[in-house]
Amino acid sequence: MPNDIPPEPEDNFRQRVLMSIHAIPYGKVATYGQIARLAGSSRAARQVGGILRKLPKGSSIPWYRVVNRSGNISLIGPDYTRQRTALQDEGITFNASGVIDLALYGWNPSQP
Repeated sequence: MPNDIPPEPEDNFRQRVLMSIHAIPYGKVATYGQIARLAGSSRAARQVGGILRKLPKGSSIPWYRVVNRSGNISLIGPDYTRQRTALQDEGITFNASGVIDLALYGWNPSQP
């Protein structure tokens, strides 16, 4: 009987999340909540994080451009370092507490 079950259709929310993240410009960041809103589900910030956790190693999606609503990196250990380094390589700076200034580096999709 399990062979009779059709495959699940492509998860449209997941695709919208990945497209939104792919659109974040070089040198800018977006929050998990902002990506969720752009993907059509404003209350799904945690789902955005789950989608990013499942990206394959070496993905071309700029996952590191997504931070929490306070401008902090949510990862820990080597993953934190990898994300921070990738952002610094794009010219994004952190204050002494390790926070990104979202007013300066936050992506506004309505501006070119």
